[in-house]
Amino acid sequence: MPKAKVNNIELYYETHGEGYPIVFCHEYAGSFESWDQQVGFFSRRNQVITYNARGYPPSDVPGRVEDYSQEQHVDDLRGLLNALGIRDAYIVGLSMGGNVSLHFGILHPGRARGLVVAGAGYGSTNKEAFRRQALEFADQIEAGGMEAFGDYTRGPSRVQLLRKDPKAWAGFAQRFSEHSAFGSALTFRGVQGRRPTAYDLEEDMRSLQVPTLILVGDEDDPSLEPSMLMKRCIPRSGLMVMPQTGHALNLEEPDLFNRAVLDFVTSVEAGKWPARQSGSGVGYLVEDDSP
Repeated sequence: MPKAKVNNIELYYETHGEGYPIVFCHEYAGSFESWDQQVGFFSRRNQVITYNARGYPPSDVPGRVEDYSQEQHVDDLRGLLNALGIRDAYIVGLSMGGNVSLHFGILHPGRARGLVVAGAGYGSTNKEAFRRQALEFADQIEAGGMEAFGDYTRGPSRVQLLRKDPKAWAGFAQRFSEHSAFGSALTFRGVQGRRPTAYDLEEDMRSLQVPTLILVGDEDDPSLEPSMLMKRCIPRSGLMVMPQTGHALNLEEPDLFNRAVLDFVTSVEAGKWPARQSGSGVGYLVEDDSP
């Protein structure tokens, strides 16, 4: 079982294929297994690395809330790249992993050839309410275990997977139920409950020059506005909104997700992913209907 020693813990990881590396960072309710359909697709042409964040067995589950934070997640990713001898890579993340991807690009731009930030920014529009909810969720898990938290996989931005692909949803829900309750609660308290919002990062995003693809589902309401903010702020960004899609983009629409990421990588490699340019000075024509 491959593990890398990172920041005094061990992270479980898998690597498949050969070529320029792409690293996939999972969401809160996911794991390295969530990326299976991406691994099969991209490992035909790239080295693909998936891993479990701290708190997600078989990675270690540190025992203090102080061991969990957005900054620590980013530093764990940097440490994993170091342990694997990878100088730079494409970083692809969903939700919690999307925040890792974005923060990694901000903090370590020289180590990211491109970023994919999918379904990220949850909690940005109502910061205090989101943080209260994160702590309530942590309390719920600590009191009743993962079994008491099963409705999380049926939330308003997750029922789309159940509607589209019941078998995929059943596998996703089963894997979620097997997560460490201790690690999941601490992740809510230390990561989601304390991370900065997309609005807190506005200045940093305006300075970010790493090519960035932003992906969001049109039924993932908490992530729509933050995704628009990212598009407005990050100079070399593109935004794709997937129709009738919720939060689990890569599971709901794997073909569309894979194609979007492949087109992005291909454009970056060809030098065809430019920064947004200002207009030529010619505005839109507004017809005057006045008499």
